[in-house]
Amino acid sequence: MLVPKGISHETLEIKKSRFISIAKYTSSAEESRDILKTVRLEYPDSSHIVHAFLSGPGSDIFGYSDDHEPSGTAGRPVLEVLKGSGIGNIIMLVVRYFGGIKLGTGGLVKAYTEAAQLALKHLPVEELVSRKHFSLNVPYKSYDSVLKILKKYSADVEEPVFDTKIHIIGTIPEKNCDLADTKIQDISSGRIILDIVK
Repeated sequence: MLVPKGISHETLEIKKSRFISIAKYTSSAEESRDILKTVRLEYPDSSHIVHAFLSGPGSDIFGYSDDHEPSGTAGRPVLEVLKGSGIGNIIMLVVRYFGGIKLGTGGLVKAYTEAAQLALKHLPVEELVSRKHFSLNVPYKSYDSVLKILKKYSADVEEPVFDTKIHIIGTIPEKNCDLADTKIQDISSGRIILDIVK
C-alpha cells in the first residue's frame, strides 16, 4: 500500500470560488480530527472545510464531511477520489472560499473532485513498510560500527542514552530485523543482540 510521504497543497479557482486542497498522512480517525481542527484555525474565514480520510491496515476506517455543502456534493466525492487512488492512511481537506456564484450540485461535485485530484497529483508517496521497535545496549567502542549497520538496514534511531553502555532504541523494517541482528552479532562476537520489542 502507498502512503503519503509529505504534504500536497494546491489551489483551484472555479467561477470565483477558491478551492484549496490539502493532502497528507493520517494514522487514525482521532489524528484526522486533530488535523481538521488545525486547518480550521489556519483558515478561520473560509466558507467550508470539506474533508475525507482513509486509515487502518487496509484503509478500512474512513470518514467524510460535507461541512454544510449540500449533502453528497463534497465529502463523498473527495472520499471516492481517495478510494480510487490506491493511497492509504491519507486525509484530504478542501477549503472553499465562496466567490458569489452558485455552482449547483453537479458543479460542486465536479469542483471538489477536481480539487482532490489536483492535490493527489502532486502528493509525494512511499510504500508502507511494516516496522518493528528495537532496543540494544552497546559498548562505547562498538557504537559507530553498530550505528552504521542500523543505518544500512534503514533503521530510524532515536536519541541515544549514554550510561555505562549506550542504550539505543528505534524502529527498523521488519524484513531487515534478522539481517541487522546477524551483522551486529558478527561484529560483536555475539555480545550485542538486537532486541525486538514485541
